[in-house]
Amino acid sequence: MGDVKPDWLRVNVSSRDRDGMSALTGALATHALNTVCRSAHCPNLPECWGARTATFLLLGDTCTRNCGFCAVPTGWPEGVLDEEEPTRVADAASSLGLQHVVLTSVDRDDLADGGAGQFAAAVDAVRRRIPEAAVEVLIPDYTGASLQRILEARPSVVGHNLETVHRLTPKVRDPRAGYTRSLEVLAQVKKRNAGQVTKSSLLLGMGEEPDEVLRAMEDLRSVGVDFVVLGQYLRPTPRQLPVVRYVSPEMFAEFAGEAKAMGFRGVVAAPLARTSYNAAALYQQLR
Repeated sequence: MGDVKPDWLRVNVSSRDRDGMSALTGALATHALNTVCRSAHCPNLPECWGARTATFLLLGDTCTRNCGFCAVPTGWPEGVLDEEEPTRVADAASSLGLQHVVLTSVDRDDLADGGAGQFAAAVDAVRRRIPEAAVEVLIPDYTGASLQRILEARPSVVGHNLETVHRLTPKVRDPRAGYTRSLEVLAQVKKRNAGQVTKSSLLLGMGEEPDEVLRAMEDLRSVGVDFVVLGQYLRPTPRQLPVVRYVSPEMFAEFAGEAKAMGFRGVVAAPLARTSYNAAALYQQLR
């Protein structure tokens, strides 16, 4: 549908945003860390970094999978693991005064545990450094012992993204990922720890129909997901899938109403919403 974006997708950058971005950029450089904000070309980077919040990207900056919507570089790191990364994440989070720390990662199919141990180590490091902080993880499709290792680290929120509706999954996601597999990951979290807060998100505008979005949300509720986030897919570079349509704010509001009626404990639905966008505010709804 072309690259002309509607007015509601414009992002304005304030002087406060620039000041915060400068501070966060410095902290990331000092501690040699990656963020999904920059790697995935997130449109909310100015606002979030301006508020001195970011989503730390663990396990390096090269993903072993190749999803059609994602701009993170693809490759095979051959088992390379930076064992000091968890400590540096905790130090950076402390230096920025974060009270809600969000950790995600690239997929690392080259590692026996997929990198679950690195996640757990990062959660542990942040908790030691900032005991009062909430720690949210957005994980790959871990199952079995890898998933258990994550849960034993006691994160405040466990997120795993469904990304798109069932019909579009083969087109949008890497063949090693799957709609049913993602639902099983989220179901297993609740089976292993019924009290664990879970979260998932969908990117809209890739060709899905409204009834398919509703069905996907129903599937998420059927496995006990607490928080759902809906946002507009934006093509990061010409190498990724094109946008099929821009979903209006009014339609996002309708989906939000439907999600609340389904019983989700927290809902974020807006064109620029992403899984970790306003994560602290969403989590505070439970307090």
